[in-house]
Amino acid sequence: MRLHTLHLQAFGPFAGTHTVDFDDLSGDGLFLLHGDTGAGKSTLFAAICVALYGEPPVDRNLQLRSDHAAPDLLTEVTLEATLAGKRLRIRRIPAQLKPKVRGEGTTPQKAETYLSEWALDPFGQGRWEALSKSHREAADEIKELLGMSRQQFCQVVLLPQNEFTKFLRAGASDRKDLLGKLFHTHRFGSIEDWLAKRKNTVAKQRDEARADVLRLAERTQQEAGDDLEPEQGAPLASDPATLTGPALAWATALHTKATTREHDAATAAGLAEKELAAFRDRERAVRDLAANQEAHRTARHQLETLEEQADRQAELSRQRQRALQGQKVAPLLHAATTAAAQHTRAQEDEHNARTLLNPEHATLGPAELTAAGQHLRADIGALRALLPDEATLQQYKTDLQKLDDERQELAQDLRDAEAWLNDAPQRRTDLRARLEAARTAEETGREHTTALTLLAGRLDAAKRRDAYAKQISKAEQALLTAQAETKKAAQEHIDIRRRRTDGMAAELALQLTEGEPCAVCGSPTHPNPAAPHPDQPTAADEQAAESRHTQAQDHQQTLQDKLQQLAEQAATARGEAGGDTPLTDLTVDHTTLQQHLKAALDAAADTGPATEELDALERQHAQTDSARTDTATRMAAADAGYDRLATQTQDLDQRLATARADAPTLTQRITQLTRAADHLTTAAERASATARTGKEHQQATGQAEEAAHTAGFDSLDAAAQALLSDDAIHTLEEEINQWREQRAAATARLQEPALASAAAQPPANLEEATAQLEAATTHHTHAATKAAHAAERTRALADLRTQLDTHIQRLEPLEDAYRTVDHLHGLINGTSPSNKLRMQLEAYVLAARLEEVVAAANTRLTRMSEHRYTLVHSDDRASHGARSGLGLKITDAWTGKDRDTDTLSGGESFFASLSLALGLADVVTAESGGQSLDTLFIDEGFGTLDEDTLHHVLDVLDSLRAHDRTVGVISHVPELRRRITHRLHVRKTTTGSTLVQLTEAAQ
Repeated sequence: MRLHTLHLQAFGPFAGTHTVDFDDLSGDGLFLLHGDTGAGKSTLFAAICVALYGEPPVDRNLQLRSDHAAPDLLTEVTLEATLAGKRLRIRRIPAQLKPKVRGEGTTPQKAETYLSEWALDPFGQGRWEALSKSHREAADEIKELLGMSRQQFCQVVLLPQNEFTKFLRAGASDRKDLLGKLFHTHRFGSIEDWLAKRKNTVAKQRDEARADVLRLAERTQQEAGDDLEPEQGAPLASDPATLTGPALAWATALHTKATTREHDAATAAGLAEKELAAFRDRERAVRDLAANQEAHRTARHQLETLEEQADRQAELSRQRQRALQGQKVAPLLHAATTAAAQHTRAQEDEHNARTLLNPEHATLGPAELTAAGQHLRADIGALRALLPDEATLQQYKTDLQKLDDERQELAQDLRDAEAWLNDAPQRRTDLRARLEAARTAEETGREHTTALTLLAGRLDAAKRRDAYAKQISKAEQALLTAQAETKKAAQEHIDIRRRRTDGMAAELALQLTEGEPCAVCGSPTHPNPAAPHPDQPTAADEQAAESRHTQAQDHQQTLQDKLQQLAEQAATARGEAGGDTPLTDLTVDHTTLQQHLKAALDAAADTGPATEELDALERQHAQTDSARTDTATRMAAADAGYDRLATQTQDLDQRLATARADAPTLTQRITQLTRAADHLTTAAERASATARTGKEHQQATGQAEEAAHTAGFDSLDAAAQALLSDDAIHTLEEEINQWREQRAAATARLQEPALASAAAQPPANLEEATAQLEAATTHHTHAATKAAHAAERTRALADLRTQLDTHIQRLEPLEDAYRTVDHLHGLINGTSPSNKLRMQLEAYVLAARLEEVVAAANTRLTRMSEHRYTLVHSDDRASHGARSGLGLKITDAWTGKDRDTDTLSGGESFFASLSLALGLADVVTAESGGQSLDTLFIDEGFGTLDEDTLHHVLDVLDSLRAHDRTVGVISHVPELRRRITHRLHVRKTTTGSTLVQLTEAAQ
């Protein structure tokens, strides 16, 4: 990579436009970049980084936009450089804010990238050809040609001495971080991270498998119970070795013990079952004997009880016989009872019906009640004929209400229209005043616009006037200085000429040659030539003094011309500005006029709305006036219709009121009369029913009394008391038959041989037989339960042993895998005893790179230190368990011993770290594809060197440029200004930094 030109504009501390010609600076292969602190020396390198990568260096938070730049001057940087044999021009415009083209304020400027290549056309003419405007395409092209990342570029092209001094004295971990970023060895660290994650994953799986084995072991212990002594040889969480083969052997032993216990329990259960069968047969025989004895006692007791019921059974038989006689009279008794009930009910119905009649009808007979009802029904017919008139009256009232509502609505509309028409003249006056004010403001706005244009020109001229005043002040000061310099040069020239004239004889004597005639006297002999004074000036001195005097006069004349030009420009600007009115006053007037213009424009904007509102007011006035006339006409018609309908309603209402009597409506009056007629009809019917049922009751009672005497009953009440229902008679018969059957069954039961035999034997002892059976049952149940539990335990232990075997088969490979990955992780991480140097894999790879860096650094360090110092890479194991592999020591040839790098002095640390930085740059360049770096920057550190060491360091830098490299030194050291002829001076001012290229050494 070789840099050609760098163009800056409004970038960082540089407010204007500046161009750095690296081709000119690289004439000797070595140039110096110097200036005050904060002037912007490092900003030049940042600009190169922005041009190449679109961003500043990774360790700088640089504000790209210059605070001193003019608002309309865009921030941009353009770099011309040769990358991998291609000459490219890269122009970058970062994202920023720029003034709007129209109006005030700013608008965003998007980031832009322009990549061009210098190429020859078919005629051999060179021109720039555009390659891309895409940020990504340009970045990919540049990175491919450079072969290094932004961080690598910043590390190997700009050699920051402070960082490499830290690197020189840093520990292994810090060196690892820097070298890892430069050589991209993070993939080896990724291997370590992957192994760590793999170790954690396998450890988690192994721990889960161990937990499963322990869980199954706990379940096995629970299933085994205390009698199998499962604690002996059980696997332990504290001893993982017991969780595989020993655990399976332990579970197998428990299963074997459980199988033996199961066989013993099954044998005991069989014996208990035989014993239970014998006791069950004995208990059954005793139970049968007890049952027969109890049955004999029950039968005897039942027969005795039945014999005691003989008298009651006789009474039941007589009751049955009377009930059968009463059934012959029952139909006539029922008829007499029914007739009496009907007559009583008819009397009650007649009484209830008469209570609903009017007082004048309460004592009438059936015929009179019927006649009164017919008379009321005739009146109802007359009222029904008037029902349409009642509906008509209701419709009249509804229409009256609608007409009244319409009259009120029309009256309100009429009032609203009159109120609006009364307010319209004032609103018209107000709108016309608004329109006139808006038109006046429009005219005022045009006047303000003209005045503002004139004032803006005066304001711009005042700015130029004040700027020219400052420049004139500076130019006058410079002219005074130049006049003093001219006067001094003239005096010096006159003095040299006088002294040369005074010593002209000596100058001529110096030109005499023995034997040759003198140019003044013509004598060939020169017995006593004049001798020159010690400070005798020569013709060259006089000519030089004359040249300086002429240059001073020319410079003075140039400044006078410039001052005159500035005075003329200032006079023109003053005239355009209207005199010496202060800029602040013009600015205030400009701001005030802008505010007045804005107010006038805001007021003038009301012209359109006011015109539209006035036109709308006139249209609405016409509409409202027409609506008012129409409303008055409609209201008069509504009043006439209302009066006419009210008269008709009053007449009809009086006629219907007479027909309604005391009822609210005609319909309700008809309902009242209908109800009264219905009550009269009902009362007539009920009175007729009462007379009829009285006759039927007398006839049925006589027939029933005659039949009762015939059946042998003294009265109807006696016959009624003897009556029983068929169900009751059937119940009596069943009870009599059941008693007879039970007495016969009890007698037969007592005569059975089994019961008679059982009664002859001693009483059976069922409790003793039952107790013996319960004891045998309990014993059998316990034995069977124990056998079942033993069988269940055996099956459970067998199942758990199978599960345990499965989980152990899963655990064993996980244990092997964890041991393997743990060993690899420890080996790569440097924590394994097998890694004697405790060196990580990434550090191991970087150690090889560091050896290359040290070898490249020593080629410069030996020259800088006059063959005293050499760097040595150390992979000795660090103390206190620290990481190793990236150690650095310094070998002192004067003592023959290795020293720590932090024992070097400031100057020694500088050239050692400089050598290390140059070596690292060479190695990184080779790693990035072998692209040559023809331009390097070295930042500070030379102030720590003595004169001899500085001489050696510059010799090394000369060797760099001897290999066609350009080295830029960034330093404050004055000695370098005297030794390096090509310099770039960065000057800091209150209005921004500037650049000056110098091509001579400072005195």
